[in-house]
Formats: sequence, structure tokens, C-alpha cells
Amino acid sequence: MNILTRTRSQVWPLLRLATPLAVAQLAQVAEGVTDTVFLGGLGAEALAAGGLGTMLFITVLIVLQGVLSAVSVLMARATGAGDRASLPGLYWAGMAMTVVLSVPAVLLFSTVEPIMLWLHEPPDLARNTGLYVSVLRWGVPGGLIGMGLMRAVLPALGRGHLLLGVALVAVLANGLLCWVLIHGAGPIPGFGMVGAAAATAIAMTGAALALLALLHGQAAARDSVRWCKPTRGGLRNILRLGVPVAGTAAVETGLFLGVGLLVATLGPVALAAQQVALSVVTVSFMVPLAVAQAAHVRVAERLGARDAAGARRAGWVAIVLGAVTEAVPAIAVASAPALIVGWYLGPDNAEAREIAATLLTIFVFQIVDGIQCTAGGALRGYGDTRVPFAIATAGYWGLGFPLAWVLTHTGWGAPGAWCGIAAGLGFVAVALCWRYKIVSEHAGH
Repeated sequence: MNILTRTRSQVWPLLRLATPLAVAQLAQVAEGVTDTVFLGGLGAEALAAGGLGTMLFITVLIVLQGVLSAVSVLMARATGAGDRASLPGLYWAGMAMTVVLSVPAVLLFSTVEPIMLWLHEPPDLARNTGLYVSVLRWGVPGGLIGMGLMRAVLPALGRGHLLLGVALVAVLANGLLCWVLIHGAGPIPGFGMVGAAAATAIAMTGAALALLALLHGQAAARDSVRWCKPTRGGLRNILRLGVPVAGTAAVETGLFLGVGLLVATLGPVALAAQQVALSVVTVSFMVPLAVAQAAHVRVAERLGARDAAGARRAGWVAIVLGAVTEAVPAIAVASAPALIVGWYLGPDNAEAREIAATLLTIFVFQIVDGIQCTAGGALRGYGDTRVPFAIATAGYWGLGFPLAWVLTHTGWGAPGAWCGIAAGLGFVAVALCWRYKIVSEHAGH
């Protein structure tokens, strides 16, 4: 078998795993856009409070999902090894972990208003954001099950396609519920801003219940998810692998939050440029993120089957796919930045040219972001999560943020902030690829 054939044999399994994950994640972004559109119709105060509340909610869920990603690695490795008897224990350990993680998240979202007041945020913003999140918090269990556990379990069991239909229906349901619960319809009264939060919580919970019903209703998967008391060993393995992944997500989201606050000091035009650039990279990032999730499943499965060479190839192919899937939108953005800015601000906006300059600087960022994301996913397949966490922390906060601060304060503005981030992510991308080379070669020996 020549190298081209061996490479092709890894591409299609990765794409089969990644496609439904990418659709599900893009649908999640679409739900956020839907909420923003409806909240914008209620005025600036509702949009500010709802937008901030949603950002806090999604950020916490993304971090907690990192813990649950370990379930995918453990189940994929067991599947590859033919050890299907251990799957139910891992599944229910993941479910128990979901319950454990939901409790502090709900408690945190119950204290948003006093925390914001302690941080000297405007009282009206603190009150409205706290009210919004106090409703949205009831979507935490559904969010962790649907966005976290099911996206870990279903691809590992070869049932990732179930995510497709549920994700698309959830987007439509969220839009309809937003309209009804914000404005009212027939006997249902309108609840204004909190109606959007209720719609999101209901849509998330409904999607989670639908995925659970589909998974448990399939005869082929029933043995893999039959009731089994979670073991301490299973919970311990999830924490061992998952906590560093959650830490990596925390330092990365913290980096973007910190840079956003940094750019905010430069004025409204720079902040607008930051928000437009962030929205563009968020959408494009969903595809390499799905490839990274597919990579840790595929690598772990091949390792479980004692196919070290196949695991190594799967990881390298995923890293290349990560670069390619980010290069395509990066080229598109760099080719027509003014057109993209026009979608957000209108073609005749006076600041469009300045904001378009910021979009040009994210070209390199997007490519290295795709590489570092998929390299981290491939390493998770080997169970290597602590060293990547250390590398990410050093790259993001030891290089990326300090450089962004220096460039921002020496006349570079918002483009300088993105250059700093790109440098930090570039360091992480190179270091993780080198780490992957070492780990995958060692596993082969």
C-alpha cells in the first residue's frame, strides 16, 4: 500500500466523524445569532445584557465540555480494542460527571448579579444580565448532555450521524421559541428579554432528550449504554484526562476575553473591529474543532486496535486537514475584507476601511489556529493532555497576551492585538506538532 493510499484511508474516516460534529457546532453558533437578532429588536439594553449573559453561559459550558471530552477518548480506545464490556461503565461515568459538573455551573449562574456589582459594572446591566442568566441556567444540564456528553459518546460509538438532524431541528425550534416567548402568541404571553433565555434553555434540553432517546432506542447501541453503576476508576480516568483539556479551554477563552478588554480601551471603532474579527474566526473555527474531535476518536480507536502506525497517520492527516479547513476561509476573508465588514456595518460605513484592515491580520491566525487545535486533538487520542495544557498556557499568556499588549499600545491598534494572538498560537502550533511527533513515535516503539 503506497503512501497516498494509506493517507486516503485516514481522510474519509476522519471526515465521516467530523462532518456531523461540524454541523452540530455551526448550528450552535446559529442559535446564538438567532438570539442576538431577536434581542436586538428589543433595544440596546436587552442586547447588551443578553449578549453578555450568553457569552458567560457558553464560555462556562465550553470549559466544562473539556472534562467530558475524555469520555470520547476512553470509549474510542475500548471500541478499538474490542473491549465493549467496558463501554457501559464509561458511559454512565460520563453521565455521572455531567451531573456533578452541572451543580457548580448552576450555582455560579445564580450569583452573576452580585459578582458583576462587586466588579463595579453598571447596576442596570448587572441586574438585567443576572435576570437573563437566572433563566438560562436551567439549560445547563441539557447543554452539558447535548453539547458535551453526546458529542463525546456518539462519534466514539459510530453514531455521530444522529447529531445532524437533532442539531438542525434545535436551530429551528430555538428560533420559533424565541419569537413566541419574547413577543407572545395566542394564549402565551410575551416575556421580553428573558423569553430568549427560556427559548435557549428549552431548545438545549429538548435536543439533549432527543439524542438520549435516539441513542438508547437503537438496538445496535443498547448494549453499549445499558445501565451500569459508575466506578471510581472510570470517574478518576475522566478527570485525569479531562481536567487539563478544560484548563486549556479556560486559558484560551481567557486570552480572547483579556484581549477584548485590552482593545476596548482603544475606543468604539477598535472594539467593533475586534468583534467583527472574532465573529468571523468563531464561525471558521467550528470546522477544525470538529476535525480535532474526530482526530482524538480516530487516534484512540487505532491505538486500542494496536495499530500504532495507523494512529500516527490519522493524527498527521487531521493536522493537515485543520490547516486546510482554516486556510480556505482565511483566503476568502483576506480576498474581500471590505465586503465582509459591509455585511455587519453596511457598505457606506465610515469606519469600514479601518475595520477591514483588522480582518487582513487574522489570515495567519486562522491557519495556525487550525493547526494547534487539531494537534491538540490528536494528542488527546494518546491520552496526552497535561503537557499540551502547559504549552498552551505558556504560548497564550507567556507570549500571545504580552505581545498583544505591547503592539496595541505602540500604535498598532486592534490589528496589533491579533498579531500578538497569532504569535502565541503559532508558538503553540509548532510546539504541539513537535510534541505529537515525539509521542506518536514513542507509541510506535
